[in-house]
Order: sequence, then structure tokens, then C-alpha cells
Amino acid sequence: MADMNPITSGMYLQNQKKVEKQTGNSALGKDAFLKILMTQLQNQDPTKPMDDSQFIAQMAQFSSLEQMTNLTKAFEDFAEVQEQSQMIEYSSFVGKEVKWHELTEEVVEDGKPITNEGTGQISAIRFVNGKVEFTLADGKVISPGNISEVLSSGTSANSLVEASMMIGKTVSYANGETEGTGQVVSVTKKDGSIVYNLSDNTTIKADQINSIS
Repeated sequence: MADMNPITSGMYLQNQKKVEKQTGNSALGKDAFLKILMTQLQNQDPTKPMDDSQFIAQMAQFSSLEQMTNLTKAFEDFAEVQEQSQMIEYSSFVGKEVKWHELTEEVVEDGKPITNEGTGQISAIRFVNGKVEFTLADGKVISPGNISEVLSSGTSANSLVEASMMIGKTVSYANGETEGTGQVVSVTKKDGSIVYNLSDNTTIKADQINSIS
């Protein structure tokens, strides 16, 4: 009969001091946990099998580890969705003229900090370490908390993008003495003004719209 390698107390999971992973992360993942458990079962002495209570405890520990892993993944996915949602929301600021202010480390005689102020057009937005940053046309970088006032609706291109959100909406309008209802099928810019093209071949402007549904 072939020699068998008896299982020893040093092979139990609770006695594993540290498991080094090649990734550099010292945390024991669920795959490594299961691999160690399977190794224990394969190498145990059939005449002296692992105690049931210890096996159940280790399986419970594995189940708990798997749940923690899944929960961590769920939180990571949620954070990613939140970041994408914020990016979409803040993207509406691109092209807008804003007034900003920021406190400096310099102080005046009474001890109050000096505040820098300015205006500029937001040209880009990005996330840095989970925080939103706006880059102005002059290269100045500010955060949402630095914005004290939005001075304009932005460039014509940005206004056209915002107007395009009306596509598919049903509007009622008053065009001179003519009143009607139609669905917005496209948006164009004509002579510097935004024009809405309706499904009934009517073209109207924003100030002619009475209701949106």
C-alpha cells in the first residue's frame, strides 16, 4: 500500500499565518481559500478524517469570504455607476461661462484669508481621485465648490446639444395665429437661433412652445 501523507494540525486554515499572493496583495481570496481547503481534503488520512465541526466551520468561513467578496464587487460597481452619473450631470457645464472664487493661504491684517475671484468658460471636465475638476478655457482648474455663479448658458454648440434633448417630445405651440401640436423630430440652428422641427413639418422657436409632454 502506498504511503499516505497524514493531515496535521499545521495544515488547518486557522493555522495559516499568512498567504502570500503573487499579485502582491496579502489578503486571502476566496479562490486561494478553496484551494487550501481542497488540498487538506486530498491529503488527509482516510482513517483519521477531518473533524466534521472543523470542516463545517471552514466551509462557513469560505461562504462568509465569498459573500464579502461579492459585496465588495457590488460596492465597486455602484461607485462606478455613481461616477458615470455625476460625469453626465456635470457635463452640462461644459461651454458655460461661470464666476468662481477660491480661498488662498495668504491672509490680510485682520487674519482673514484672501479670496481670489475670476470668470471663465468651462472647456473640460474630469474625475481626479473621485473628485470632479473643471478646466477653464484659460487653463485654470476649479472644483464645483468654487463656482459661485453661472453667467451664461454657454456656447451655441452646447445650447444645440441641450436643445436636442427635446427630440421625441410632444409640444403644443402658438405660431402667430396658428396653434397646434406636434412631435419634435429634429433641432437645427438658423440665424443664431435654435429651431425645432416638428412631425407636421412646422418649425417653431422655444418662445412659441406652450407645453411639453
